Amino acid sequence: MKKKIASLLCAALLAVSFAGCSFGGGSNVVTPDQDGYAEGKLGDTMRNTFFDYSVNNAYVCDFYEDYIPQAGYELLVADVTVKNTFDETISMFDSDFQVQWDSDSKDAFDYPVTFYLDEGTGLGDKVLPAQYDLAKEESRTGLLIFEVPTGETEFSISYMEYFDDDTTGDTFFVLFTAEKK
Repeated sequence: MKKKIASLLCAALLAVSFAGCSFGGGSNVVTPDQDGYAEGKLGDTMRNTFFDYSVNNAYVCDFYEDYIPQAGYELLVADVTVKNTFDETISMFDSDFQVQWDSDSKDAFDYPVTFYLDEGTGLGDKVLPAQYDLAKEESRTGLLIFEVPTGETEFSISYMEYFDDDTTGDTFFVLFTAEKK
């Protein structure tokens, strides 16, 4: 009997120790803590009130298609998946997401380049547009491209919940290191 109880206890401890692990290429689902802050890494699913998003991978480069960044900058190209988990169609905007980099400056952030470009300026069909709608349960994968200071390697891509009454909710950060491609 003691052997059986010890075996069950060991099995329970083993199960608890693997509870936060993911196997087979899956991702962790990240939700905010009591302070409304959520922090994840590449591949994690960031779950907010309206949608889930994942930054699947990211790299920095000197140009994308025909787009060349301003002097002193390079491009951060992030592959992102967004899935509507709300109970109705939602409109997504490029300005929903920001990039931050490792700097002491309060201006160490920016929006995707599509935020600044005229409508119809082509970056190719892999780049998420400045605005698009997602039906209930619909998902979309595409690229967000940001101009970042040359030489930066540590980044986060964030989202803050905004509600119709102009209040804000939880804030989500995906932290990662991007290598040059």
